[in-house]
Amino acid sequence: MKSDKADTAEFSRLRRIFFPIYVYELKKVLPMAFIFFFILTIYTLTRNVKDSLVVTAPNSGAEVLSFLKLFCVTPAAFIFLILYAKASNLLNSERLFYATLAPFVVFFGLFGFVIYPHLDFFQPLPETVATWQAAFPRYKWIIAVCGNWTYSLFYVLSEIWGSAIISLSFWQFANQITKISEAKRHYAFFGFMAQTALIVSGALGKHFSQVTVINSGSDAWGQSLRWLMGMVFIFGLLIMVVYRWMYKYVLTDPRFYDRAELPSSTGKKKPKVSLSQSFKEILTSPYLGLIALLVICYGTSVNFVEAVWKSQVKILHPNPNDFNAFMGQYTIVLGFASMAMMLVGSNILRLFSWFTAAVITPVLLLAMGGVFFVFVVFRTGLAPVIESIGTTPVILAVVLGAIVAGATKATKYALFDLTKEMAYIPLDEEMKVKGKATVDVLGGRLGKASGAGFQAMLFVLIPGATFLQISPIVAVAFLIVCAVWILSVKGLSKRITAIAKDKPAQAAT
Repeated sequence: MKSDKADTAEFSRLRRIFFPIYVYELKKVLPMAFIFFFILTIYTLTRNVKDSLVVTAPNSGAEVLSFLKLFCVTPAAFIFLILYAKASNLLNSERLFYATLAPFVVFFGLFGFVIYPHLDFFQPLPETVATWQAAFPRYKWIIAVCGNWTYSLFYVLSEIWGSAIISLSFWQFANQITKISEAKRHYAFFGFMAQTALIVSGALGKHFSQVTVINSGSDAWGQSLRWLMGMVFIFGLLIMVVYRWMYKYVLTDPRFYDRAELPSSTGKKKPKVSLSQSFKEILTSPYLGLIALLVICYGTSVNFVEAVWKSQVKILHPNPNDFNAFMGQYTIVLGFASMAMMLVGSNILRLFSWFTAAVITPVLLLAMGGVFFVFVVFRTGLAPVIESIGTTPVILAVVLGAIVAGATKATKYALFDLTKEMAYIPLDEEMKVKGKATVDVLGGRLGKASGAGFQAMLFVLIPGATFLQISPIVAVAFLIVCAVWILSVKGLSKRITAIAKDKPAQAAT
């Protein structure tokens, strides 16, 4: 009993800031942190590789990103959502996690060791794709997407990994086994530990993108892919091993979870709800609608900034290894910035209201993104000033875009993700499973598809346009989306406050 009291003693001031976790809770918190670490490492490695593959592919460019997100990623997200909803009625929580994770891990392993080494067998030659593009110039970017279909498939699965595994599978599991009283302490710690994955994955990506080719006939990018995808496959296996250990040794401990509530152990089948009924309940929920609006606005506004930024990165680094090395270096800096922001963010969550923590991300993006678009739109008039400081418009655009994207993502990891996940906790189990699936997977994809669709429409309406030429229109749309985002945060905050008043016990906790 004495040790138990010591484990649950009140934290000192420093520990309350840096490590607000009780000793006995480490058995539960550390495995969760490792799972999040491996998931985020895979996400970051594949995210950088997908951009390097698609943007620098023969006959391709940053313009294909809009068409990929609109015509490939969004339909694939719909299909995944339907399959996930059906699988959630057939499988228990543990098996559903494995069934969701395994196809991604297997494909990434096959891509590095089977598909890319035999690329000529799987997709048309670059010369053939160029001929098609010359014959049908109006469909140039769509032909690039189809001609490089293995790259496109890699891009789609990497995009869906972020929603399916991070936003949906991991956080659904965390919400299931975490009490409201634990959420502020544990979730901030998960996020802080996971930021080390950005540093590790960035360093790995940068290192293996600078592979020295010993044999003159070797493919350096192919070597890099084998190393990177091999690590992705191993990390995927480790996720499943740690997850299984959690079910066997942690969730059987009543201090961490009531075993009677665990779906895989009750022997009872979960109630089956039709997909149409689930959608009807979810889409008519104002609470979930506001959460979805936050996700959609984030995806749309960030897409506006990153599309222009990556087009400049390709100009500066046209080689895939150089492009991936740059993204690796960017990811390392992002990791350190995110860790610092996680420390600040955890204390913002502890000291201030949910609204204050949630509104910081859109306000920061609005301010910094506004500066970025001012530079892009008026870069011609600013050319003499740029030359006077000894740089070029392309280099400055790359640096400014990296700062905006990095600061936004650091704040997202530290505050946006955590406040969004906290908003799910008051919901019942049915809405947590299917509601979260709809909002995170479909909402996240709709956010990116909205930005991509808007840009694709501009490319069609203005033949031959580039990202720089459409940037004034995109800048206006960016400001509108950020304003809607801030209003949605305010509306959701009011509903969370109302729920807290209806549940005084939870509010007191």
